[in-house]
Amino acid sequence: MKNVMNRRRMLATLGGLSAALLAGAMPARADDGEHDRRPRSSTTGPVPLPVTGIKGKVVIVGGGMAGVTLAKYLRLWGGAGIDVTLVEREGAYTSNILSNLVLNGNVAMSSLSFGYAKVASSYGVKVLQANVDGVDAVARRVHYMRNGLPGELPYDRLVLAPGIDFDFPPGLTTAEAQLAAPHAWKAGAQTLALRDQLKAMPAGGTFLMTIPAKPYRCPPGPYERACVVADWLRRNKPGSKVLVLDANPGITAEVATFTRAFNVTYQGIVTYIPNAAVTTVDIGAHFVYTTFGSTPFHGDVLNVIPPHRAGRIVADAGLANDPVGKFAVVDVLSYESTMIPGIHVIGDAAATTMPKAGHIANQEAKVCADAMIRLMAGLAPDPSPVTNSACYSPITRETASWLTSVFAYDPVARAMAAVPASSGEAHAPSKDHYEDMFIWFDTLMKDAFA
Repeated sequence: MKNVMNRRRMLATLGGLSAALLAGAMPARADDGEHDRRPRSSTTGPVPLPVTGIKGKVVIVGGGMAGVTLAKYLRLWGGAGIDVTLVEREGAYTSNILSNLVLNGNVAMSSLSFGYAKVASSYGVKVLQANVDGVDAVARRVHYMRNGLPGELPYDRLVLAPGIDFDFPPGLTTAEAQLAAPHAWKAGAQTLALRDQLKAMPAGGTFLMTIPAKPYRCPPGPYERACVVADWLRRNKPGSKVLVLDANPGITAEVATFTRAFNVTYQGIVTYIPNAAVTTVDIGAHFVYTTFGSTPFHGDVLNVIPPHRAGRIVADAGLANDPVGKFAVVDVLSYESTMIPGIHVIGDAAATTMPKAGHIANQEAKVCADAMIRLMAGLAPDPSPVTNSACYSPITRETASWLTSVFAYDPVARAMAAVPASSGEAHAPSKDHYEDMFIWFDTLMKDAFA
């Protein structure tokens, strides 16, 4: 019992989430199979909101981990006087977290879908399913299209949380080519397409995957995928190989864990090649050309993950002002854009010193919510925010590892900096960590969507 409690205490620390939520989460064992991961809540009806006297109209574009968490906590902390509208083109959010386990059949895609009914009914968030097609920062209006009809939303403060988009290399610029070599880095149809291609791959074939240069969503994710696929191939397609072409000079996260996995656990199955950025993809010949020499690499299944950029609305609004023009530079005390006052950018679309990950998106949303409430009350943001990055990585069908780091505001650099000695990874993958992975995930998703 002591070991179980210690692991739960560790999870509570990693997540920065409510201990009460953690106590109510149920662990999922490997033999549970396709467990329904969607959060359940005992709360029925509207949640009582505080009376703060603070008023304001907030529009949030994007209903992923960052956007939905922000919408919920603006109401939960700021009270009913803060009018919150969440604009999202999809009717539900599909979690990228755990989506690699769809490839090996451990998790059903349907169980990674999370709707917005709870944040609407419990917290009074207005949810509008529409496509945003423009921002008028002068008039403070968001323009959208819904069912073919235009509309607009006025705002006092606007938050953009559109997630990521991609810079596709030559040979992958058409929809047909992208389906033939799916990235599956936005969970959904491409994840299922990649799963089906994996199942159809002949025994003795090669699964070729590429990793883009940093920054990209979920630093451990590609290496985790290589492990999950290698484990599945070892069980189902004897003699098959996994070829990992990494644009980075080395493994970017959980270095000890994945070095051991590639060299020991999957010795003879996984081949890892760094400094191999994709230059061209030949879909017909199943070739990938890279900066690692002139000879192309061949794969029976191509999983090409392109370089990332912020969702299109960020550039369209004139906010993609990092050195390479891909992400929005923000003041991390409030996540307000350094380009246009009154517009905040959170989650994967923001240029920060923290990793682009679902857990960090949740943390950024809470810092942003707190800062916006203070600003609407005529106060300054908290001058010393602290965030935590935590994630779990499945290494085999039954084991997982973990990684965590704490970030604190550095007033000199005006950025979030890793707290010395706060970063760490598991000493070794284990079944206990695999169970904890689902506790962490269930808790995180309940904190956002329930």
